[in-house]
Amino acid sequence: MSEAPGRRPIVPFLRLPADGEPYLAGQRCTACGAVFLGRRLACGRCTARGPFEEIRLSRTGKLWVYSIVHQSSPDVPVPYVAAIVDLPEGVSVRCSLIDVPPDPAALSFGMPVEMTTGVSQQDREGNDVVAFYFRPVRREARDA
Repeated sequence: MSEAPGRRPIVPFLRLPADGEPYLAGQRCTACGAVFLGRRLACGRCTARGPFEEIRLSRTGKLWVYSIVHQSSPDVPVPYVAAIVDLPEGVSVRCSLIDVPPDPAALSFGMPVEMTTGVSQQDREGNDVVAFYFRPVRREARDA
């Protein structure tokens, strides 16, 4: 599976296949089955030194914790929701939560969320830099 030309991921564990949906890639320890985000030299559970196999992580998860950010770097619009999402594979991922008001009344711990992607900027070579985000699962998708 090759990466789509003219695009690059913002983090090394985001995959951008030319012929499918972007996804997060995890590493599974072949000795004990523990799953991690990002490349590993050794397993944090059983201390085996690999090998690890790359797996596709779920595109859905649950909001574990969040923070509403009111001050940020220049050119970063505020407020926004910084979050940690738990995925079914037992991995947690830091992300921005989008398509929801930055208001505690609109957010709830454990709420179902889904991954989406978008172009966040362009690099010096003119390639689109693709970032991932999570957003609340749309009601009609939950009811289906």
